[in-house]
Amino acid sequence: MKKLLLGAAFGSFAFAGAAMADGHATTVCLITKTDTNPFFVKMKEGATAKAEELGMTLKAFAGKVDGDHETQVQAIETCIADGAKGILLTASDTSSIVPAVQQARDAGLVVIALDTPLNPIDAADATFATDNFLAGELIGKWAAGKLGDDAANAKIGMLDLAISQPTVGVLRDQGFLQGFGIDLGDPTKWGDETDPRIIGNDVTAGNEEGGRKAMENLLAQDPEINVVYTINEPAAAGAYEALKSIGRENDVLIVSVDGGCPGVQNVADGVIGATSQQYPLLMASLGVEAVKKWADTGEKPAPTPGKDFFDTGVSLVTDQPVDGVESISVAEGKDLCWG
Repeated sequence: MKKLLLGAAFGSFAFAGAAMADGHATTVCLITKTDTNPFFVKMKEGATAKAEELGMTLKAFAGKVDGDHETQVQAIETCIADGAKGILLTASDTSSIVPAVQQARDAGLVVIALDTPLNPIDAADATFATDNFLAGELIGKWAAGKLGDDAANAKIGMLDLAISQPTVGVLRDQGFLQGFGIDLGDPTKWGDETDPRIIGNDVTAGNEEGGRKAMENLLAQDPEINVVYTINEPAAAGAYEALKSIGRENDVLIVSVDGGCPGVQNVADGVIGATSQQYPLLMASLGVEAVKKWADTGEKPAPTPGKDFFDTGVSLVTDQPVDGVESISVAEGKDLCWG
């Protein structure tokens, strides 16, 4: 299955024309939100391996924590000064980073967003990402199907990423709600829905401690929450610990997005009911290839037909399949996982 996934993604990769680059050695920069989250660790591994294969120089940068916008801006400025040909970026603040990205593009660099689309999406030359709305929608549909008639009386806690509402967090949140059958307000932001089943939203910074604190805050609002959406699997692990501390770890349905090996194991162990798996190594390796293509030929990557980004795929992982929701087993998820 992994070979099929990778083959399909590489086979459909296409390019559209732009200006020619010079013949000097090619440097590519990778700028991630942190260098500790397993998702970004795997992304760096993929970029490093592909750069070595293509004879490129990779320079990697990361924020101190998720949300460290200033460090990412400084990294972009460094890449411009160093004469890099391109930047692969997972932005912490998808709106505020745009002026720095434009500065890089004006200097002749190709800028490719990985995983997290910029706001607006065309502020980058291209985006290689999971369909994050679909990732959320899959876990929403699964949770509603798992609950059956009880979904009408669910009490839902929403564990989001950050107050700044980066695009990846909005897309997953809104996808989950739509999949669960909840009417959206403004789909470009979270927190304006009026459905009484939503107890509240809190933010996690995408890590375990943040997930624990956010879960505690929402339980203080309503201790009978029985469905928990989480932005990623570290946040889900923290939410589980908060629930476990009050003896409710077995009667709350937790869903998430990532598909890292620890998260898939948590699905196997019953910590998470289902997770949407994405493929960071593929995002990064394709991104490095795209920068190389830009440097050699002046061609920019084209999006997946019918979308405004290049879709690197998503699969729902669970051992409790629900009718009408396509999924793969935990065993299959372990074959494809990372971290």
